[in-house]
Amino acid sequence: AELEVIINKMESGDLSLEDSLKYFEKGVKLHRQCHSALTDAEQRVNLLSEEDNYSKEKPFEDL
Repeated sequence: AELEVIINKMESGDLSLEDSLKYFEKGVKLHRQCHSALTDAEQRVNLLSEEDNYSKEKPFEDL
């Protein structure tokens, strides 16, 4: 939700260059946090699947 707010503010065109850079930096930081959380969750799911003897790994896109 916070990332969406940042995107909307940046797309509005009403920000100064300095404010745009600040929001961009914050957006990159949030993106990295989200990506890390998703990677961690995927690893946990894979580990749990292996423990339950699910030998076939399915990409999340196919679910």
